[in-house]
Amino acid sequence: MDAPVTETNTANIEDIEIRLLLEALYVRYHYDFRNYAMASIKRRLKQARENLGFTTYSALQENVLHDPSALPYLLGYLTVQVSEMFRDPTYFKAIRESVIPHLRTYPSLKVWIAGCSSGEELYSMVVLFREEGLEERTIFYATDINQEALNAAETGIYDLDRIRMFTENHRKSGGRSSLSDYYMAAYGRATFDKTLRRNVVFSDHSLVTDAVFGEMNLVSCRNVMIYFDRLLQDRALGLFKDSLPRNGFLGLGSKESIRFSSHSRSFKEFVREEKIYQRVWR
Repeated sequence: MDAPVTETNTANIEDIEIRLLLEALYVRYHYDFRNYAMASIKRRLKQARENLGFTTYSALQENVLHDPSALPYLLGYLTVQVSEMFRDPTYFKAIRESVIPHLRTYPSLKVWIAGCSSGEELYSMVVLFREEGLEERTIFYATDINQEALNAAETGIYDLDRIRMFTENHRKSGGRSSLSDYYMAAYGRATFDKTLRRNVVFSDHSLVTDAVFGEMNLVSCRNVMIYFDRLLQDRALGLFKDSLPRNGFLGLGSKESIRFSSHSRSFKEFVREEKIYQRVWR
């Protein structure tokens, strides 16, 4: 006799379906979400399944396996897309006041914005470096696993109703100019000046599967690792460690930490309250 269907059984089946879907994404498209925090993945996949009109995760898996054009839509749910310019202004104020004086001593600089999403943090950093007179000697690397997000970042276009928040954040970060100097407003959109992208390299890069691609003076990866499990957080921090020379800087999100990482001894706290660390050699 078949076992009765219960909420527990249904939940167990859904867990199996989700793990199979994540495995399928890895095998078919080489996107690896298998070590992302499961609670976050479940929440995002549930939203994707419902909004895309599927009753089961198995049906969603079949669709994305057989129709590659469906992949960007699913990635839009699985990758972090929420950001704003100068988010957490005190972080950027600490970069401006505590990190920039050290970076001024270098003839050339490389800055990596890891998990840049649709570009808000990238443009924040470029504006800050321009205001501090360091933009011309800096190459910015903006990376994400979501090509659609990278395309949006490269256009630099945002809804005009977000600009008031961006402007206030910029002011609180210690901005030395008006944010309106950097964009043109028309038809409900703000288009940021293309000169802000002249020293930017946009690239598809996964913190889960890809390797280090260069030596950086500053790595800023904020509010990305909170979606990773402990193992994956450790891998990402290892990439950042290997990307930074002695005295290079790492900035994380307000809820992120290196405390329990096997790489923690490779860093020291530089601005503790803003989660800015400096690379050391032991």
